[in-house]
Amino acid sequence: MSIVMNPFVVSGKIPEGYFCDRVVESSELKKSLTNQMNVVLTSSRRMGKTALVDHVFSQPDIENDYITISVDILQTTTFREFIYSLGITVFDSIATRGMKWRKLFVSFLKSLSGSFGYDPIQNMPTFDIKLGDIQLPEYTLREIFQYLESVDKRCLVVIDEFQQITRYPEKNVEEILRTHIQKMSNTNFVFSGSRRRLMEEMFFSAKRPFYQSAKPLRLEAIDEDVYFDFASFHFQNGGKAISREAFDFIYKSFWGVTLYVQRLMKDAYIETPVGMTCDVAMVKQLMENYISENDSRLREQLSFITEAQKELLYAIHAEGQVQSITSAAFNKKHRLRSPSSTQSASLKLLEYDLITRKEKTYSLSDPLLNLWLDKR
Repeated sequence: MSIVMNPFVVSGKIPEGYFCDRVVESSELKKSLTNQMNVVLTSSRRMGKTALVDHVFSQPDIENDYITISVDILQTTTFREFIYSLGITVFDSIATRGMKWRKLFVSFLKSLSGSFGYDPIQNMPTFDIKLGDIQLPEYTLREIFQYLESVDKRCLVVIDEFQQITRYPEKNVEEILRTHIQKMSNTNFVFSGSRRRLMEEMFFSAKRPFYQSAKPLRLEAIDEDVYFDFASFHFQNGGKAISREAFDFIYKSFWGVTLYVQRLMKDAYIETPVGMTCDVAMVKQLMENYISENDSRLREQLSFITEAQKELLYAIHAEGQVQSITSAAFNKKHRLRSPSSTQSASLKLLEYDLITRKEKTYSLSDPLLNLWLDKR
């Protein structure tokens, strides 16, 4: 029995034929990395940064000539956790190539040599290290980077949600990483982040260690016409159709955010019978279902913020976009406590990524949260 592939992929690596656009961005990322440049890749969340990197890394010439390593540090809270996540990922990406590279990994990581496990059946060391085994994080980091420098192919390392290092309690993580990375000759990095303001401060402020150390590449929403052509093509291949009005309704409701558009298109493809057309009425119902599906998660997300922060969040949602959140007019209109209280609340909402600030304009970060609040 053959499996029919839904062309709108929302998890894992996207097969070549189902990857929408990003032609320019893919070319720029590949050109930079293959010319030994580091890249700082930014966008709002769920716009497809990881999918773009995976797409470039899966191209045959990259797969054949490079070793690619992807580490997500969003859940890390300390420098030790960063080292732990990096170590596991490097071990899985390189040391699993064979006995030689496993043994070499152990020999390079002298600070952890007593903590490695051993598989007697495979006659190979295993990465059986616990977080508490990392007693000298900077020393272990240097050993991992030295190992990368010893590999027989160039390494491409993407560190996802790189802005997370600014939240570590250790105050010199940026300096430490920059010191080691600038010395590497066999490895290039993609510093990927969804907190645009933090990433820009890290890489474009002359006061920060990573200043002008990477080429900027920013992902915006995929062009609406290009996205519709992609969607329409795949519906037609499945013997179905989607109206332009239905697609536009999805695209605009979710501000062109790739993950949400893909998910709604996936649902629409499932629900549209062969020979039929997906219309606005169908996508409206699918959106209602999707919002309801996420109701508990969004309620829980808001349960962690204070009343003052909720008041400001609701006020920004009501306005759509706000240029001066501390103005007397805005605070009076929405019965906010005071301009100073509003300023404090905004800093926390920015930190929690519930709102975003572009230039001097504030808005909600998540179109799904925006739609959910519309229903309330």
